[in-house]
Amino acid sequence: MFIKVLLLVIYVAMMVSIAAVTHKKAKNLNDFLLGGRKIGPWLSAFAYGTSYFSAVIFIGYAGKNGWNFGLSATWIGIGNAFIGALLPWLIMAKPARRMTQRLGADTMPEFFQRRYDSKFMKIASALIIFVFLVPYSASVYQGLGSLFEKVFGIPLIYVVLGMAAVTALYLVAGGYLATAYGDLIQGIIMLGGVGFMIFFLFKAMGGVSQSINKLAEFGEGMADMFASGAASPKDLISMVVLTSLGTWGLPQMVHKFYAIKDESAIKRGAVISTIFSLIVGGGAYLAGAFGRVVLNNQLPEATATTSSFDLIMPNVLFSTMPDALLGLIAVLVLSASMSTLASLVLTSASTLSMDLFRDVLFPKMSQKNVMLLMRALCIVFVLCSIAITLSSNAGITTLMSLSWGTVAGTCLGPFLLGLISKRTTKIGAIAGMLSGFITSLGLTAILGMAQTPFNGSCAMIASIAVTFIVSLLTPAPSKEKIAEVFGE
Repeated sequence: MFIKVLLLVIYVAMMVSIAAVTHKKAKNLNDFLLGGRKIGPWLSAFAYGTSYFSAVIFIGYAGKNGWNFGLSATWIGIGNAFIGALLPWLIMAKPARRMTQRLGADTMPEFFQRRYDSKFMKIASALIIFVFLVPYSASVYQGLGSLFEKVFGIPLIYVVLGMAAVTALYLVAGGYLATAYGDLIQGIIMLGGVGFMIFFLFKAMGGVSQSINKLAEFGEGMADMFASGAASPKDLISMVVLTSLGTWGLPQMVHKFYAIKDESAIKRGAVISTIFSLIVGGGAYLAGAFGRVVLNNQLPEATATTSSFDLIMPNVLFSTMPDALLGLIAVLVLSASMSTLASLVLTSASTLSMDLFRDVLFPKMSQKNVMLLMRALCIVFVLCSIAITLSSNAGITTLMSLSWGTVAGTCLGPFLLGLISKRTTKIGAIAGMLSGFITSLGLTAILGMAQTPFNGSCAMIASIAVTFIVSLLTPAPSKEKIAEVFGE
């Protein structure tokens, strides 16, 4: 126990130190929100990767999907690396950096207003982003809490409060620069921790081939990469689409492209981010695929605060890892979670403070007061997430799927096509935004919360399709507008 606690203390001390160092560098709003747009390829790539993977992936998604899909769950990690990391960097990073600088847009809602001359899109997207990123944040707290309860014996409420305090401290103090430096350290911990986790997992099961043979005993297709295990192919495809295509429309992910120092960093950032995602995401789902083997096909009993699926990975890790390594794995998941939370909190607080309070309600608000409000809203967002975590017994994957599907479904079509197509119109963008939002919540109301991965995937596809089709059927933007937006 001493080693586990020592590792935890060292990690928290590093995060507090980063807050102290970066506090003086966040001199204005641009520094606080975008690090002065001077972030290099390594920091940008690690910021992207660590924001992508959190306790939701390591604990919730890896456990549940590994149990349901078996070895084919690793396709989710592979999809995350190439569809969720590589392609956005290659397709979106350069135009996102150029266009947001040209339009002076620091947030996604601000981009919508200046790209489409639509205050409605700005206000609607700001509210949706703030409201629906809260359950995603809550799912991260739940994932970490279930692991820490098992490893350290600490009740959920204390884990949540402690994590919230540290996250709020270093984010409020240093802003995006603090998260970028923190993400680099957290990413290194994640890479090393995943390697150790996979090694000791297979060692405990008797080797790779024996582990696969044991997994095959628990159902047809469980040990087959090209089958869907105990679930349907539709469910597997939905998970790949939701967790991979979703990054293209999530503000906390594309925000990383705004802050890149120069375009020469993009190719290196793409390679680094893809390798990182393949190791971390692929490793997490590979470990989850053998949950049935480690637990002898016995699903853990749910508790008052945690579902059975959310307890799979904590039990797997507790059963296979040496005591000292458990401390490292706990810090790994804490690292992944804190980086994701910091990104979520900064995104949500900035959209509300800048896009609603400053630009709509109080247009004469000074930059100093905007920064104070943003810091205050960071704390409000954290408190709302804590409230949902402690009051809800919804599964981790359900909360995250609802959040990703709704936010990405709302923003994906207008943002992606707005970057790459001169033909995308204001009416098309509004139609795409509304169709994605309505599809996500409408299908959830009809099919239920259990189908949120499918619902969210449909919402994202609807957002792109409707934006594209309606734009073709409505008058093209003026030559003056195209010149303003695309710099021609």
